[in-house]
Amino acid sequence: MTLNHGPDIHARLTPAMRLLVERMARAPYPPMHTLTAAEAKAAHAASIGVLDVPKPRLPRVQQLQIPARDGAALPARLVAPSLAAGLPVLLYLHGGGFTIGSVESHDTVCRVLAEQSGAAVLSLDYRLAPEHRFPTAVHDAWDALRWLAGEGAAALALDGARIAVGGDSAGGTLAAVSAIHARDLGLPLALQLLIYPGTTDHQDTDSHALYAQGPLLDKALIDWFFHHYIDSVDRSDWRFAPLKSAEVDGVAPAWVGLAECDPLVDEGLLYADKLRAAGVPVELEIYRGVVHGFLTMGRSIVEARQLHADAAAALRRAFER
Repeated sequence: MTLNHGPDIHARLTPAMRLLVERMARAPYPPMHTLTAAEAKAAHAASIGVLDVPKPRLPRVQQLQIPARDGAALPARLVAPSLAAGLPVLLYLHGGGFTIGSVESHDTVCRVLAEQSGAAVLSLDYRLAPEHRFPTAVHDAWDALRWLAGEGAAALALDGARIAVGGDSAGGTLAAVSAIHARDLGLPLALQLLIYPGTTDHQDTDSHALYAQGPLLDKALIDWFFHHYIDSVDRSDWRFAPLKSAEVDGVAPAWVGLAECDPLVDEGLLYADKLRAAGVPVELEIYRGVVHGFLTMGRSIVEARQLHADAAAALRRAFER
């Protein structure tokens, strides 16, 4: 499947999305790609929750540490809509170009998914670039998934037979490669929930060219993220670019949610096509007139709230199979 990308970018945006983009363009802040990584992390952390829906209050909120293969303890947070034992669980991997973002930045999203799906959500603070370059984030995601499917589910009184993995943007990439790894380990997953994931080794699709100047996510910022995260020699590694995976037969069913006005939209479509060609069940939703990152803009963008509802419904269906 391909999109017919028209020339007038801003005309494609919904009125609410266009207004928000214009407001953000007028804000007196330097572009993120002109900052150091430390400055960008701090700026991003300071903006948490500004555009999100109100944060649901849930009966179970638990801080955890998950062991990584190198002995590190990875911070994580479990949220659940009830105190009942045996809930299914989604391992959630946040976005942020492998360089910014955290459990805190996606706390509201994870709580909303838990509340609306009836499942627990385990959000992982995988290690970030530039201090931890590729493939550390991949290893952290894999280690957390294996721990959850093994001793973790039992320790947390969750249903280890009903596990999904998901994430947005860079976290969507990590979720996609974790689903391939789970297949290789013989670990059955109920679903891979991929929200505008990165999947290509080089950003050379039509949508990357069209949205090279944004809005919001542009070529300069994408290059900045990847400069911090990965060496050029490693970019063809399927753990960075799951489209390069030799085969995806037998991976978990996928729910894929994409933003129409996003540099990453074409590679999301390509990955959905790759999965379907391998016989993997795929549900695809394209949210028209919105940009990359709209997931956490539910206070202003109705499509974000629709994505929350659609993703939660996909989780419910997957866990009921």
